[in-house]
Amino acid sequence: MLNTILNYFGTFTPGTDGTVSSFHFEYLTSLGFAAMVIFLGRAIVARSGTLRRFAIPAPVVSGLLFSVVIALLKGGGVVGLSFETSTIKDLCQNLFFMCVGFGFSFKMLKKAGGKLCILIAFAACLLITIQDVVGVLLGNLIGLHPLLALQCSSAAMAGGVGTASAFGPIFIEMGAPESATTVGVAAGTMGNIMGSLIGGPVAAFLISRHHLKSDPNDKPDAVVSGEIPTLNNGRMISMFAMCLLLCALGIPIYCLLDNIPMIEMPKFIGCLFAGAIARNVMEAAGIPFYTAEVDAIEHMFLELYLALVLMTIDITALAPVAGQMGIILLAQAVIMTLFGIFISFNLFGRDYGAAVMTAGNCGWGCGSGANAVANEKAVMDQYGWHNVAWVLYPSFAVLIDDIYNPIFLSVFGAFLA
Repeated sequence: MLNTILNYFGTFTPGTDGTVSSFHFEYLTSLGFAAMVIFLGRAIVARSGTLRRFAIPAPVVSGLLFSVVIALLKGGGVVGLSFETSTIKDLCQNLFFMCVGFGFSFKMLKKAGGKLCILIAFAACLLITIQDVVGVLLGNLIGLHPLLALQCSSAAMAGGVGTASAFGPIFIEMGAPESATTVGVAAGTMGNIMGSLIGGPVAAFLISRHHLKSDPNDKPDAVVSGEIPTLNNGRMISMFAMCLLLCALGIPIYCLLDNIPMIEMPKFIGCLFAGAIARNVMEAAGIPFYTAEVDAIEHMFLELYLALVLMTIDITALAPVAGQMGIILLAQAVIMTLFGIFISFNLFGRDYGAAVMTAGNCGWGCGSGANAVANEKAVMDQYGWHNVAWVLYPSFAVLIDDIYNPIFLSVFGAFLA
């Protein structure tokens, strides 16, 4: 009878030969846990002035707590819990980045200026190069295979779990140990945590040290008229359908980019391009769209994506690779912090917008594009809005990252093999 009831919620696998019993929750129950993570994170941050001051994203706080509890249950031999989230995470990530791309308007590019765009691109390429050179040099000092050191460097840091997963088999073919994929995924997982925890405090430090303030006249597009944006059911349905269609149209773009020789492209880049192209075509053609509804969709799927990613981190999987990997990751965290304070902030203009973009830089530089946006949102929720930092920086920086990083990894990896 109990097994029959449990089957409605997922699949129970009894432990054998000393292994821990496990339970894999089906997708709706998994979404219920994600909802609890979102509620818990918001409640914790709302009650903590420290977390708000350092702009730590709410799902990061509760997601980490949740994953620690799951790890304790598994490590204590009670039960190993897992969740059906792969398809949902993929959907959330691609919809979110499509919305980010949809915010990328040539009007904003013109407003930001070509000089800032060049500096953003330069900073992105410089960070990736520094991450890999320092990672490999440090790997040599501690006796770590150079291709594994690359997996702990820009493959996992600027690239995130997706790029590290993609380059694992590539590096194995080049001569890396069979653990290359596991090491990359573990490093990318830790990078997600690092990027989320570094960005807000770095921005808060810069804002406090340089006495920076947001411009009260700099407002989101949805409220630039001075009216409080209201959501409309009909417009929401239309915009949600448009988002789904544009994600589908992003697949042929992804196909074209991913088939460039020696380059590994994540799927969401196709969705990001589709959103950016559609936004500018619609503006040029006078086709109406509704920014408030798209913004709402973007924020919903970002929160859900972060909750799903952080709550499903398997902390116990990091134990076998914690030694040498931990040394390189600690160095990467220091590099990212110093790079943000002394390079990004200065290159981006030494103003409030530069501080917000530095938070974003820490996010994608040690984790993912989603971390970049989450960091910026947390900073702006606390200190004020900056339109260029929000609309231009994450999409443009991640775009440069996802073009340069795979190329540099492929060339540098071949040189080291």
